[in-house]
Amino acid sequence: MFADSAKIYIRSGKGGDGHVSFRREIYVPAGGPDGGDGGRGGDLIFEVDEGLNTLSDFRFVKKFSAEDGENGGKKRCHGKDGEDLVIKVPEGTVIKDTETGKVIADMSHDNRREVILRGGNGGKGNQHYATPTMQVPKYAQPGQSGKELYVTLELKVIADVGLVGFPNVGKSTLLSRVTNARPKIANYHFTTLNPNLGVVDLDGGDGFVMADIPGLIEGASEGIGLGHEFLKHIERTKVIIHMVDAASTEGRDPIEDINTINAELEAYNEDLSHRPQVIAANKLDVLYGEEEEQAVLKLKNEFEPKGIKVFPISAVSGKGVKELLYYVKELLDSIDTAPIVFEREFFPEELNFSNEPYTVVKEEEHLFAVEGPRIERMLGYTNLDSEKGFEFFQRFLKESGILDELEAQNIQEGDTVRMYGLHFDYYK
Repeated sequence: MFADSAKIYIRSGKGGDGHVSFRREIYVPAGGPDGGDGGRGGDLIFEVDEGLNTLSDFRFVKKFSAEDGENGGKKRCHGKDGEDLVIKVPEGTVIKDTETGKVIADMSHDNRREVILRGGNGGKGNQHYATPTMQVPKYAQPGQSGKELYVTLELKVIADVGLVGFPNVGKSTLLSRVTNARPKIANYHFTTLNPNLGVVDLDGGDGFVMADIPGLIEGASEGIGLGHEFLKHIERTKVIIHMVDAASTEGRDPIEDINTINAELEAYNEDLSHRPQVIAANKLDVLYGEEEEQAVLKLKNEFEPKGIKVFPISAVSGKGVKELLYYVKELLDSIDTAPIVFEREFFPEELNFSNEPYTVVKEEEHLFAVEGPRIERMLGYTNLDSEKGFEFFQRFLKESGILDELEAQNIQEGDTVRMYGLHFDYYK
């Protein structure tokens, strides 16, 4: 069974708690604190596996949790870090937050491995809290909680060209003729229940990947028929071949069919209506002479003034197919070669941040300190080494009012802001 979507629960590991203990040895009557730190929780990671082509592995296993970090021990023993959990998915899988529908990651092209949820940091043992005035600290830092999230996985096939059209117009027949794909072919509606991919090899040039999208009908974008399940597979394609029964063998009007499908594509994703498109006028082998010419002329008069080229073909005999394929290759060569990748819209680092208090204190001239549980957790979960992570952290400082508070205390450009061991220079 072809599975191209799944809803699962994921959780990163909790950090281990810091330990409270004191040195107890013979002849050492007043041993100091020696509680060890907790281990870090494991990360939740997604990775592309070239050997997978469906999401069927997620039909029965729905919960995935990374290992928690171990608690710290006495004698300054550090707790063991939790094992990362790596979830393997096929290339082209888009990971979305189930609640909002926003994209977290697109596992395609150069993005082969991504940490989705970072494990919680381990808590510090009481050995870190000894001071001249507090030589017997009886407390330690608890480990940070792991992150949890429901995500939806969507497999969007990676193809340069998408074959669309009503059921039974010959898409599978064309794919089987021009590629090594062997889709199921029969003379009834919805023969194709799964997207099929094949590589088109052209003489004297590079080929391209073509996908046969299961037949669409009116209302597909609203969930009618089978099309709603597979419209997502068209989103990565750069050129659309719109296949139509130009001979009207089933009594349908080919022009009306094309306009109907285009309306469904636009309703699903407006961007699809701007993709380069070419019309493959199929099944002309059943017409002869003037009937064939009239059928082709009718389509050309309607669509070629709109910039959509019409090619009369026969997927069965192969007539006109070569010309169609070379024209499609020219279209592909003339447009942007960058792969279609879905931009990240959702940052798991934003999860579960309540309106907890924070303090902004001017410690010295040109030195300010910002502290609070919310800031500490933010620093623990945000990767400041990445450009997007640092941009998110800056947005957090602005939206939480911390920057306004610093300015209210007359911070100047070049002053230093200290946050839990990290130091930042302030610039507007």
